[in-house]
Amino acid sequence: MYTPDLYKNENPEEIRAFLKENSFGILVNQTNGKLCATHIPIELELNSDGKEILQGHISKLNPQAEGFAANDQVLAIFTGPHSYISSSWYDHENVPTWNYIAVHVYGKIKIVDYETSVEQLKKLVDKYEANSKNPIRVEDLSEKTMREARGIFGFEIEIEEIQATKKLSQNRDDHNYKNIISELEKTENPQSIAVAKEMSKCRK
Repeated sequence: MYTPDLYKNENPEEIRAFLKENSFGILVNQTNGKLCATHIPIELELNSDGKEILQGHISKLNPQAEGFAANDQVLAIFTGPHSYISSSWYDHENVPTWNYIAVHVYGKIKIVDYETSVEQLKKLVDKYEANSKNPIRVEDLSEKTMREARGIFGFEIEIEEIQATKKLSQNRDDHNYKNIISELEKTENPQSIAVAKEMSKCRK
């Protein structure tokens, strides 16, 4: 991912928090000579050795999975808030741009066994059911319903490289920076307001 030095995020804690909060990602690989991508939850977890990995699952009917054996190199893309930045918000003439946060994770994928896939599902469901009024648990699902879990491949990704971008108008002086935040907040657009919040965190 092309990222000018000014916008590189090399803070491991920030990146870890971002991946946990924005875990609906895009898994990209090459299958039969074509680039394939699937939108799925991909969770940051620790393996049995205490090493950080990514894990998730994909349908066995998804042709993307055919490529994992021939080429285990994959890219997982995670995006956060983003927003158009109008140059009319500056006190000088300049070009418009886009502010955004994104993380690319490169690594090696491997398919895990059925039992491990079910354990992954339990963690995933528990995470997203935590705030439900009537939370469900995988352990409570019937045998008939759980047969559907036979239709997925659980996977783990050994992380080899992480590239993180946080492009939030760091090149602007305090006056213009504060004005961008103010204008973003006026939009009433949730994405723009989220960018404004991130900008406020970066520069008090």
